[in-house]
Amino acid sequence: MTHSIKFWAIVPAAGVGKRMQADRPKQYLDLAGKTVIEHTLLRLLQADVFAAIAVAVSEEDPYWPELAVSQHQNIITAPGGKERADSVLSGLKTIREQASDDDWVLVHDAARPCITASDIHLLIDTLAGDDVGGILALASPDTLKQVQGNDITGTLDRSHIWRALTPQMFRYGMLKTALEQSQGNPAITDDASALELQGLRPKIVEGRPDNIKITRPEDLALAQFYMEQQ
Repeated sequence: MTHSIKFWAIVPAAGVGKRMQADRPKQYLDLAGKTVIEHTLLRLLQADVFAAIAVAVSEEDPYWPELAVSQHQNIITAPGGKERADSVLSGLKTIREQASDDDWVLVHDAARPCITASDIHLLIDTLAGDDVGGILALASPDTLKQVQGNDITGTLDRSHIWRALTPQMFRYGMLKTALEQSQGNPAITDDASALELQGLRPKIVEGRPDNIKITRPEDLALAQFYMEQQ
């Protein structure tokens, strides 16, 4: 009997979000009556494709157990790590007994609450037959400058520059191996970079520009606006 390919989601949520200058991690800030992470997880659940969603949170996190969504039957709590990549790897290990190496894993930022089911399905439909996988991304509309200190040293060719978004989608076994072999490497700032370090070439799938990541206080109002427009 052939194995039926499953889709899993991993949400690293152990960060503290220092740039928000808030009294709690940014994933627990209020956004239109819910926390940021609640919006994010409800969007993932609405896509109706995941066998389970593993959420990696700090073991000292007092906010996560208080959220009703943390008890959802399709959500698994995993211990968070020091860096984002550590949390993703922890999430992968948490579903190890249920997942197969050729299953697909979609890693999504906890602070991207505007993700749409249509973009999730676009990513899956585009890459499901691919050997490596890939990421949602946006072409840069701006002219990009290379700088040293405050001095401009050059202008980059923006036709070759894309902004990485999430989800990022890779095979379970391939992603786990890549993250294990790159542990502690500061160059690993997203999941795709771990695959790139293995000599692999992930694909990009153009996503929606309203799939913003909340990093600064003003982003909350922008996210609420986008959600109302959606």
